[in-house]
Amino acid sequence: MLKDHTAVATVAVKDIEVAGKFYAGTLGLQAQLTNRPGVLSFKTGDSMFFVYQSEFAGTNKATAATWVVGDDIKPIVEALIAKGVAFERYDFPNIVHDGDIHVMGETKAAWLRDPDGNILALASR
Repeated sequence: MLKDHTAVATVAVKDIEVAGKFYAGTLGLQAQLTNRPGVLSFKTGDSMFFVYQSEFAGTNKATAATWVVGDDIKPIVEALIAKGVAFERYDFPNIVHDGDIHVMGETKAAWLRDPDGNILALASR
């Protein structure tokens, strides 16, 4: 039923202006025009990413969205660190840390939080 349709990440935030600066300015997502107050829409790769204002912002304790960045993970992590982004460190079994990047066999991943505490991930595959 849904296998041929695109899924869209949707993240709740407390302050839509702060979120807009983070997602467009810090992460470099391309803002799209929207005529709905309290909602931002961003182009990212071949998909869309929505941010909306909600009193429940930041209450999710799991990863809200993941960007698959391939072999660019290390330079992207370094560029975000240069912009002041702090990365999370998890001690999962069988993980090797390469700075802020978690190496799990052939897969590499890094987790960060937006200004509301939403967990975002970068993954090599």
